[in-house]
Amino acid sequence: MQPKETSIVRYGNEEDEFYLDQVQRSSPFERNNHYHGTYEVYYQLSGRRHYFIKDRAYAIAPGDLVFINKYDVHKTSVLGPPQHERIVMNFSDEFLGTDHPLFHPDLLGIFQRDNHQYRLKPQEQMIVEQLFRRMTEEVKQQEDGFELSIRLLVTQLLVFALRLKHADVPVTEDPLSPTHRRIAEVVKYINAHYADRLPLQELSDRFGMSPSYLSRTFKSVTGFTLVGYQNLTRVREAQTLLARTDARVTDISEQVGFEQFAHFNRTFKKITGTNPMRYRKWNG
Repeated sequence: MQPKETSIVRYGNEEDEFYLDQVQRSSPFERNNHYHGTYEVYYQLSGRRHYFIKDRAYAIAPGDLVFINKYDVHKTSVLGPPQHERIVMNFSDEFLGTDHPLFHPDLLGIFQRDNHQYRLKPQEQMIVEQLFRRMTEEVKQQEDGFELSIRLLVTQLLVFALRLKHADVPVTEDPLSPTHRRIAEVVKYINAHYADRLPLQELSDRFGMSPSYLSRTFKSVTGFTLVGYQNLTRVREAQTLLARTDARVTDISEQVGFEQFAHFNRTFKKITGTNPMRYRKWNG
């Protein structure tokens, strides 16, 4: 019997300085909504997948290269037959950040673009697959200087991505039903108004859905309850403010929309695994 999952290479984890994971699957697999403090590059070798990133959905096909910025919420799920093979690579600011001799701000520009998906031409696919193959060899052999070699290969991949111009991105098919597109609009609205009170009835009136249908469909599409997604968005913003500003924690709590500091503390710890003060100490 064919195995359901075959790991080709797995090195580190997605919150480490560098993570590489190539896997083949022959049975349905769905990854729940999640986010992390590292940049992610996803490459589809075979099969098709559905990807929900931030507030948009994509139909991913073989030869597609996907870039996901740190802290962007994303979720992958089945699209068609379950058989697929993909490569996921994550790296941190520390791995290829401002202290690295090869660092240049433009290298990370690909993660700031509105579009996350690039459908590569055959020659471009060969370039990307060769770079990933060489990373895999370095990870498996771990000879002297392998980490430096991986940094050079990641830099090459980002330079390649830098040259993927907006005009060269083909229009991809929209895998979403009209209902799914409306949920994407709800997500965008919450992203823009996360600090406001957003009663369910107000949201359902705004988007023309009954409260029960909106709640049920939002959870089905995004994996979150409406309140859960709003709280996640608030906490992500609080993380940024804690790391980049000297504002008081109580002020940050109010700024991102929590009416009670105790609720902010509980929610922050539930989502991040630590309290706001400790998070600031580690990341400020």
